[in-house]
Amino acid sequence: MMPYTDATRRGPSGGLAGPSGLEDYGIGSGTPSWWNLSPASLYEQAISRGEGRLTNSGAFTGLTTPHTGRSPKDKYVVRDAASEPAVDWGPVNSPLSADAFGELRRATVEYLAGRELFVKDARAGGDEPGEGIDVRVVTPSAWHALFAHNMFRRLDAKALGQFRPDFTVLHAPDLSADPTRHGTRSGTFIAISFSEKLVLIGGTRYAGEIKKSVFSLLNYLLPDSNVFPMHCSANVGRSGDVALFFGLSGTGKTTLSADPERGLIGDDEHGWGRHGVFNFEGGCYAKVIRLSKEGEPEIYETTRTFGTVLENVVIDPVTRRLDLDSDTFTENTRASYPITHIPNVAREGVGGQPKNILMLTADAFGVLPPIAKLTPQQAMYHFLSGYTAKVAGTERGVTEPKATFSACFGAPFMTRKPSVYAELLGRSISKHGVNVWLVNTGWTGGPYGTGQRMKLAHTRGMVRAVLDGSLESVETQEHPIFGIHVPRSCPGVPSEVLDPRGTWPTVEAYDAQARKLAGMFDQNFEKFSKDVAEDVRAAAPTTA
Repeated sequence: MMPYTDATRRGPSGGLAGPSGLEDYGIGSGTPSWWNLSPASLYEQAISRGEGRLTNSGAFTGLTTPHTGRSPKDKYVVRDAASEPAVDWGPVNSPLSADAFGELRRATVEYLAGRELFVKDARAGGDEPGEGIDVRVVTPSAWHALFAHNMFRRLDAKALGQFRPDFTVLHAPDLSADPTRHGTRSGTFIAISFSEKLVLIGGTRYAGEIKKSVFSLLNYLLPDSNVFPMHCSANVGRSGDVALFFGLSGTGKTTLSADPERGLIGDDEHGWGRHGVFNFEGGCYAKVIRLSKEGEPEIYETTRTFGTVLENVVIDPVTRRLDLDSDTFTENTRASYPITHIPNVAREGVGGQPKNILMLTADAFGVLPPIAKLTPQQAMYHFLSGYTAKVAGTERGVTEPKATFSACFGAPFMTRKPSVYAELLGRSISKHGVNVWLVNTGWTGGPYGTGQRMKLAHTRGMVRAVLDGSLESVETQEHPIFGIHVPRSCPGVPSEVLDPRGTWPTVEAYDAQARKLAGMFDQNFEKFSKDVAEDVRAAAPTTA
């Protein structure tokens, strides 16, 4: 079978392509291109081209070394008249001139025009006007096209035949930028132009950059439609009760939302609009390092399923068996799979208004309780703070957990000021009477290196008690420093686990560490103080 060129792909045999072609980006009509291939065809292409290997159980494995995590310092937004007043400029959204972007675009187009290309047309976000975008990914890599097929919402043949992208991602994984010419910090670049409706990615094969760049687009666009874009997972109970799980990578969003007793709406990115919650994606992108069948059976099974893309996972070269325990390439091993690989999935990807929000943190200091209820003001405070620990391997250069603050539990993907998203959260909580909980999946009994990680079974028990309403009437005690409300008991969880102070060798050591962490919260929140109400500022922990 020959690839469709722009000149022939609109014929009867190429019905999966719409009226908009590669010439729209300056890529010549003679460039061979494959349009919206099936997973099986992409498997064949990827393996025949030597892009990766097939495992003994049917998944595809690819390597992205030396980049095995995101490169947040290499993300840029074109600074022009449209973006200037709206973007939160700084380390997360580094400004790039229109001229530099033009040079980078020319280099990217020249790189792509000389290669066989794979095109994936899909939807990101919801179906209602103002809730999502039609997005096109153009890449020389068959397995990255399969990744895009998994991660974004798939369209039927009719929609593909009429497809015109709102935004396009031009993916050039092996193209290195010239910092002098292109205004970048290194050879790696993730550059967004809202005016040109274009994303350029190069200098990295890490597939997560494709997914997160589209999330950044939605984070910019949706607030104008009064839709709250969220870095969170979501599930729904049999009675229709929706729960949201906020948290950075490695804090447990994917693990805790994949509950066999509840329907999974999505594992990472959602919108909250007037009708409720909806998934931005058509798939999941889960960490799989040391994944076990006993601890996370649903996700474990996806690693042994046709259609799954495994990133930087070690396999035996002879038997092709997976070694999920190996961190030879990175701690940040990943699985990308269609959400339908999870048995209990909410197939429409939508739910009603949330009943509970769980803000997940991996506290490397061992201070925060495993679960606590927050007032609406505390919810705003902790959402803006976004405290957690970066887990080893999630970003380049991070080799062990490191305490950090990431506004809105997703600062690297937020293109507007954090206060924009916090205001949307506050209004939504107030309007719908949502309960908000802080859940620590990190350390207890001491800091990282001394204490131990919270047991997953205990965390699951506490989350289950939140979702079935068991904790609503439980007596609580106010944390002496953080002021949050800690349950005195929880069904199925030893009471001594609930009070972090009692898990340390001495309460004096705990109090000193808690005051230290409170000081970090206080220092971090200074940048938000002028943008929030007094009652939100008053929700801060005490350092006295």
